[in-house]
Amino acid sequence: MEILMIFVCGILTAMSVYLILSKSLIRIIIGTTLQTHTANLFLITMGGLKKGEVPIYEKGITSYVDPIPQALILTAIVISFSVTAFFLVLAFRSYKELGTDNVESMKGVLEDDRE
Repeated sequence: MEILMIFVCGILTAMSVYLILSKSLIRIIIGTTLQTHTANLFLITMGGLKKGEVPIYEKGITSYVDPIPQALILTAIVISFSVTAFFLVLAFRSYKELGTDNVESMKGVLEDDRE
């Protein structure tokens, strides 16, 4: 199962890089959000996709699930949510000010000036 998840992480990483390299600001935001979800999936996969009990010591339980990757991912979800919210507000504000979400137009590069 871990091998399948690694391939899924690779495909999601390729998709997110494609979106990040696009010209639209909304696509860039979606790409960064997808990349954070991919990193979370990768952390869960590296932590091990095994079944076990809650990591609380009790008699008779021999198999525990590692809580460290879960704690890291919970923190990463909160951080990625706040960064995505900031990016969306920034994109909305720049669209209101400039009237476009094209990154090249925001730089001041006109379509006629490109080679």
